[in-house]
Amino acid sequence: MKKVYLDNASTTAIRPEVIQEITRLMTEDYGNPSSTHSFGRNAKSALELARKSIAKQLNVVGSEIFFTSSGTEANNWILRSAVRDLKVKRIITTKIEHHAVLYPVLALQNEFGIQVDFVNIKSDGSIDMTHLAELLSQEVKTLVSLMHVNNEVGVVLDLERVVTICKEHNALFHSDTVQSVGKTEIDLKALPIDFISASAHKFHGPKGIGFAFIRKNSGLQPLLFGGEQEKGMRGGTESVYQIAGMAKALEMAYASLEVERAAILDLKRYCVSQLAQVFPESKIIGSENGFYNIINVVLPLPDDKAAMLLFHLDMKGIAVSRGSACQSGSTSTSHVLTEILCSDDLAKPSLRISFSHYNTKEDIDYLIEVLAAV
Repeated sequence: MKKVYLDNASTTAIRPEVIQEITRLMTEDYGNPSSTHSFGRNAKSALELARKSIAKQLNVVGSEIFFTSSGTEANNWILRSAVRDLKVKRIITTKIEHHAVLYPVLALQNEFGIQVDFVNIKSDGSIDMTHLAELLSQEVKTLVSLMHVNNEVGVVLDLERVVTICKEHNALFHSDTVQSVGKTEIDLKALPIDFISASAHKFHGPKGIGFAFIRKNSGLQPLLFGGEQEKGMRGGTESVYQIAGMAKALEMAYASLEVERAAILDLKRYCVSQLAQVFPESKIIGSENGFYNIINVVLPLPDDKAAMLLFHLDMKGIAVSRGSACQSGSTSTSHVLTEILCSDDLAKPSLRISFSHYNTKEDIDYLIEVLAAV
């Protein structure tokens, strides 16, 4: 049976070169990077080279990159320390953020009694910048937390504009960039964002490893206490081979970004055109001009066919999703789509199709063929 993977917003295949780098380090440089003997020093060297490599891709210094187990951990760390240690009294976010931001924000509201305000969302999923500025007109110490690329519908945030608004009102700005790091240019020297979070498995690296960018002198304090790893900011022995794999994946992602982005965008456009031919009443959620590797489409299918759509595609070897893999076991409607779609469209089946450079037009043809036969 043909296998087609079109769920790259959930996770990506590890590049062969990354696997080779991980395997080499697991075999050769297995020392504890905190040890002072040669085995430890070799591991420490690999660790710091990886940190510098990641920092270089984002145009920052290595001391501003901190390794975490995931984007979720990075988000929790930044949000919690902002409230606990930086004395932030209010968080402004949206109702369409990933749950790795929404749930910590609600937990902090419950625990610390902070004010939580949600920016209005437009019908295409973009945020209302005028409303953001209005919210920030209140003089209270604030952290704004807005994701760069929405993981379900691909809506792209104008980082430069949000940074400008935040700076005008002396607000801190955190962006969950899990869906964008490695897939688009982010220059943190030119864009004075205070904090970002990233996860390696979204850009063809290993799972279980990510990083937080914490701007120098921000005052953030540790989430995990233990040893003196990560300059005392994140206790626990570092996973050197995963970190090196992440650095290798990010380096390769940016080295080939222009070519791979063009190829993926071509695939997306082809998919949109084929869907429009076979399902003329289908509707792209958000905007066709959203992020280049994500489509979320509402399909005009009857209830009896909609209920088993994902199962049917899976039986044909096609991997797509209805939204975030982190909530795939949930029977409730996507919180993102609930905010964007009207009730009629919300009742119809939707598919999130997300691409990588490993996909081909033949993959799209097979998807359309199977959907047409449903």
